[in-house]
Amino acid sequence: MNDNTFVDKLRFGTVGAPSTTPKPGGTSNAIRHTLLLGLQHLEIAWTQSVRVTDETCADIKKTSEAAGISLSVHAPYFINLNSQTSELMAKSDERLLTAARKGWLAGAKDIVFHPGSYHNQPPEVVYERAKEKMLELTGILREEGVDVYLRPETMGKVAMFGTLEECVQLSHDVPGVLPAIDWAHLHARRGDGSFNSYDEFAAALKLCREKLGDEGMKKMHFHMSGIEYTTKGEKLHVPLNEADIRYRELLQAFIDFGVEGTVGVEAPEPFHVADALLLQATYRRLQGAGEGKEEETAD
Repeated sequence: MNDNTFVDKLRFGTVGAPSTTPKPGGTSNAIRHTLLLGLQHLEIAWTQSVRVTDETCADIKKTSEAAGISLSVHAPYFINLNSQTSELMAKSDERLLTAARKGWLAGAKDIVFHPGSYHNQPPEVVYERAKEKMLELTGILREEGVDVYLRPETMGKVAMFGTLEECVQLSHDVPGVLPAIDWAHLHARRGDGSFNSYDEFAAALKLCREKLGDEGMKKMHFHMSGIEYTTKGEKLHVPLNEADIRYRELLQAFIDFGVEGTVGVEAPEPFHVADALLLQATYRRLQGAGEGKEEETAD
């Protein structure tokens, strides 16, 4: 039975099991605890490796469907669409394909991954190589009947492939690819405190709408958190109350653009759950305020 009777256009949850999940852990227990917390999404963190049986995947899927908790997967960090040797590329491919196959069995539709490094090569050259690789991998999954979206994540360091424009363009050019937009990474990548205003957030969402269409705006997947950075980009994730990111303005932009989808919240313990609940509550409050204004105008 689905106990999540109220479902937001944007479903909030944690990246990785909520830090308050009782022992013993495991993804199914994390799903049940996510429901108890009042959150609606869980991103399974298979960030080191994917070592899970088909039977465990089936149990995860059954549990998530019963709880009404949507799932995504964060694939292993060691993926690089621009690997510099055939051996490294083959290993990278297998990591992403395995995460997609197991994620699909577990009931996840979205497979988030870090797309790789420029390796001091021109960005336009790396983009073409990444596009070819995405066409290859999505083709393999399609032939296998693995119906997921591969989601390259926007990255927080300037040496990494994964600007907003690159991830959105890949999603435009390759069927079966959609972006995972990490807003803290985009802020940190600038290194100067910019990309932190309503107008900048709105411009990013306008680009998404232009490239992905209205349908794409209903299938968005975001990461949100506080972040520290240097002139070279991301340093580390921090709690929202220690960060400069203007998350209220970002949430308002989501509402104004009618965005739908899921939000995975990353924060160091013990702020993991608190930040997810804070963002969800703020989103609901802003959404309610907007509906109230519309009612007043109608009256």
